[in-house]
Order: sequence, then structure tokens, then C-alpha cells
Amino acid sequence: MYRFLLTPRWWGINVFAVLAIPFCIFMGSWQLSRFEDRVDTHQQQEDRSARAKTAAARPLERLLPVDKLTSGRQASARGRYDTGHQLLVPGRTLKDKHGERQGFYVLNLLRTDGGKALPVVRGWLPGDAGTKADTAKVPAPPKGEVTVTGALQASENQGTDGVQAGGGLAPGRLGMISAASLVNIVPYEVYDAWITLTDTQAPLSAVPPAAPEGSGLDLKAFQNLGYTGEWFVFAGFVVFMWFRLFRRDAEAAKDAALGLVVGPEGDVALGGGGVAPEGGVAAGEAAGRDAGDPDEDGGDEGSGEERDEAARVGKV
Repeated sequence: MYRFLLTPRWWGINVFAVLAIPFCIFMGSWQLSRFEDRVDTHQQQEDRSARAKTAAARPLERLLPVDKLTSGRQASARGRYDTGHQLLVPGRTLKDKHGERQGFYVLNLLRTDGGKALPVVRGWLPGDAGTKADTAKVPAPPKGEVTVTGALQASENQGTDGVQAGGGLAPGRLGMISAASLVNIVPYEVYDAWITLTDTQAPLSAVPPAAPEGSGLDLKAFQNLGYTGEWFVFAGFVVFMWFRLFRRDAEAAKDAALGLVVGPEGDVALGGGGVAPEGGVAAGEAAGRDAGDPDEDGGDEGSGEERDEAARVGKV
């Protein structure tokens, strides 16, 4: 009955199923491992951030370049603030006990002894960076040589939350905290990193460090989880379609073994030459008409018993 499995068509179906199912399971497992890695990395980053808050600050040079291990670590640097290039970073949200509030960062450049400048976010203020009433609340940076300590952060990019990379900002405004953005504003070299101060001047609020890119439970992590489900669904679909095709061909083989043949219009005929009931009724009606009207010239149309007999013969 299952000889159809040896046909070239079924060889192709079986080879496809044998290759597709393990491939879908492998891809689903790989996507799941990617999601689990992101979860583990997120947990590790949170643990490092918690330890970094209490750990002693290290010199800036020892923590560069910024990576997933050094991001969020407490760094210290010594130098003088460039008071002539104070910048405001508009459109930044801060989460605190009052919820999410819109405001702006206050950024100054610290000229270090090494010659380069370190961007320092001194804090956050609520309001609009384009309003004089809000910007008037910004305190002046300390004068003279100072030592700053804060959480080390990597340069922002276009995918960072709050970044305004389109340009069109007023003078004294900065849309993205990065060396590439600052190189056209200041006449000296800038570190490819920045720090956010832990201790701020009133009325500034400290800006909490952000998790490094690729280490948090962001949209990409949940995309991996969604892809996991999709690949497992694909594997199940292949199994379902294989079983459906197998059952259809098995039923067709069984019907053929019983001598049933499916006609082109869906009529089922017996393999021994018999016809389906619909065909029998039509033949019976034709036979009845022939028995009741043997002569076209108006001869004897036959008795009622003859017509009934003819009809019965036709139905048989």
C-alpha cells in the first residue's frame, strides 16, 4: 500500500523534510541561545554597575577604550573646565521618583594635562534648553584645577535614545555626545568617551549611567526570542504538511487497492465496470423511457407494469 513512498516525487518530499526539520530546530535553538546570552549579559552588566558604584575610581587612561567591561566603571580625571564651551544637550529624559521628566544635560569639556579634553556631563535639569528661564538655572562650572569622578560612558551614536543627529540646533546646543560631534565645535582633541558625574552641583540632578550597547534587554533581544518561536513553528509546519500529503496518498492507494477509481469530475466508479449510484439513476431513467416508448411512430407505449419493470431494471 505504501509503495508510493518509493516514487521520485516522494523521494524529493522525504529528502526536503529530513533536511528542513533539523535545520529549523538548529536555527530556533541558536536564536534561543542568543536571547539567553543577552539575558546573561544584562544580568552581568547590572552586577558590574552595582559594584562600580561602590568601587574606587580608577584613572581614565586605564579604562580606555570603553567596552562592555569598562562601561559604567568609576573613572577619575584631573584638569580645568573650558568655561567658554559649555554645551546643553536638549531632549533628554530622566527617570526619578517623580516619573519620567523631559529636560537637558549640562556638558562641559575638561582640559586634561595630557592635552585632550574629556566631555563631562555635570548633571540634568528639567525644562527646555531653548528657554532662557530654564537655562538661567544652570550653575557655572568650578574654576581652577579640579579632579572629577564619574561613570565612564562610550560615545553616543544615532541609535542612542534622545540623540538628535539631524542638526539644525542653535549655537551652544549638542545633539549627540561623541568625539565626532565635538571635533567641529572645539579647537582641540577630544576623548572618544565621556563621564557623568556622581556628585553634582545644585540644582543639577545626577545622570545615571546607561548600559553599554548590546548588553541590555532591548528590542533586539526580544527579536531573538520571536525568531526562536518562528523557527520552531516552521519545523512543526513541515511535519504537518508531510503527514497531510502522506495521508492523502495513502487513502488514494487504499481506494485503488479496493478497486475504486475517482473520475475526472469526482464521480466514483467501481473497478469492475460498475458505476456510481448517480450514473445508475440516469441509466435507469433512460431504460424506462426506452421501455415505455418502443416506437417513435406512436406505437403502443406499454402498460404501467412494463414501465415499472423497466424502471426497476434500470435502477439495478
